[in-house]
Amino acid sequence: MGLLDGMLGNASKIDPARIQEEFSQILAPGERVEHAYQLIRDYFVFTDKRFVLVDKQGLTGSKVEYHSIPYRSITHFSVETAGTFDLDAELKIWISSTEAPIQKQFNKKLNIYEVQSVLASYVLR
Repeated sequence: MGLLDGMLGNASKIDPARIQEEFSQILAPGERVEHAYQLIRDYFVFTDKRFVLVDKQGLTGSKVEYHSIPYRSITHFSVETAGTFDLDAELKIWISSTEAPIQKQFNKKLNIYEVQSVLASYVLR
């Protein structure tokens, strides 16, 4: 991921094995990280059991909030593809009991259809 993409808030794919090791303390026994994406310092992670938003806080990023969302709590989601002049794609996820969606932006290098397919495979079980 380039510095400019990070500054613009665009996400890029990262190696799930790296996140599996980093998340070893917060994963349930037998839980696997299957897909992961990064926004500057923050992550969002798809495991085989839940969706995890990771918010690194402060100047050093040493304070970390892990927000776990069971897939059954996701009521609906949408994707918006990148256009000619709009260079990023967007994913919106609505969680039960909240009005505003979680929004994440992706650069053109990341296949938004892949992300949508991953999310659909978990939510539509």
